[in-house]
Amino acid sequence: MTRIVFLFLMLFTLSVGLNAQSTGPADTAATTEKPKRAPAFRANADQIKEAQTKLKAANLFAGEATGKYSDDTRAAIKAYQKANGLRSSGSLNRATLEKMGIALTDAQKTIPVRDSDYLKPKGTGTAADGSKPKRVIFRATPDQIKEAQAKLKAGGMYSGEQTGKLNDDTRAGIKKFQEANGIKVTGTLNRETLEKMSITLTEKQKADAAAEAKK
Repeated sequence: MTRIVFLFLMLFTLSVGLNAQSTGPADTAATTEKPKRAPAFRANADQIKEAQTKLKAANLFAGEATGKYSDDTRAAIKAYQKANGLRSSGSLNRATLEKMGIALTDAQKTIPVRDSDYLKPKGTGTAADGSKPKRVIFRATPDQIKEAQAKLKAGGMYSGEQTGKLNDDTRAGIKKFQEANGIKVTGTLNRETLEKMSITLTEKQKADAAAEAKK
């Protein structure tokens, strides 16, 4: 009799352990929920077609209004975004569609505009992608250096040849010129020094100077 009771207790213990193992993971899975991903914003074919028409009217796009993204379409969207204070993503996000005056679908209206779709205002020190804006470095061309060497030689501030290269003697002559003309002594042919020497700037140098003045 004792043996039968012992066997019964053993079977009962095993059954309880098996039930605990089978219910544990199931309960855990039932209570664990995956976080929901935010819905992605996508323009439909009609919106792409309308955008292509508007871009064409603005002379930013020369293709046909197909309702499909193409390389030319994305390039035109980027140009439009850049001109309208938007991040140049090349995609028709909500901010871009609203800027173009293109109606959103009811589903699209439930997806909020992302702050990253807008360019940061001036003075933030960062570009649209969060990186720091590149500093424009002014460099004189070899022809400008040659012309400067000739002027420095004529003024008795340089005795070398017109090599078109900024060597030590040339830098020393530039420093003398800058000191004599009330310019910050750097020994480099910066924009102020070239202009004081009446040496013509290149178009790129003029554009870089204008860009720096706007910052």
